[in-house]
Amino acid sequence: MKRNVWDMPRVALVLAGLMLAALAMRSYPAAAEGGRALPAPAVDLPPAQASSAVVVLAGGCFWGVQGVFQHTKGVISAVSGYAGGDQRAAHYELVSNGNTGHAESVQVTYDPRQISYGRLLQIFFSVVHDPTELNRQGPDTGTQYRSAIFPASNEQAQVAKAYIAQLDQTHAFKKAIVTRIEAGRTFYPAEDYHQDYLTQNPRNPYIAINDLPKIEDLKRFLPDVYRAAPVLVAGSRASR
Repeated sequence: MKRNVWDMPRVALVLAGLMLAALAMRSYPAAAEGGRALPAPAVDLPPAQASSAVVVLAGGCFWGVQGVFQHTKGVISAVSGYAGGDQRAAHYELVSNGNTGHAESVQVTYDPRQISYGRLLQIFFSVVHDPTELNRQGPDTGTQYRSAIFPASNEQAQVAKAYIAQLDQTHAFKKAIVTRIEAGRTFYPAEDYHQDYLTQNPRNPYIAINDLPKIEDLKRFLPDVYRAAPVLVAGSRASR
């Protein structure tokens, strides 16, 4: 599981040096299965005139999920956080215990005039995570790492259900998709040190093994929506 060794101050990681990096490389299991080309949803939300919409997605450690969507054209912001439990439990140390009901999640705000909700789901299932793994992703285990969609509307929920059925019926994966659709849940932003983590810590062994390959998969399988410069939480705050 992802532990606080990777949340240590930068100075501590530097002092640990190559010895710590080598140990981490031996300690972590292999990364989850890589991305794949998947068809776009046969059912999608109709084009909208609004300049922004929101969906919350959970697919394992939020560092990688956030990183992928920050590199997606049409995404306005991607914020790491927690969804599924109550506000009192929306703290990393509590969520890490796996008994709060929360999943590590990312709130994706996007421009539906540039990218559709269905297209975001295609990215979610294609490169963000393996939706057939129950309560785990790669080296991380527990309900806090479950695959889940927290729709902002009934329409979003219906499109998600239809897409899951489409992928299952066409045997896009060797196993059935276990992604949960959890409506009516509140999203709570994670602590500041979790935001933009992939961009700020590209040499972290966990990021290098598990998350940077997802960015490459986005570029490989969905090049038309890939953007090289990520939209960062820090940047959006600075512009306010």
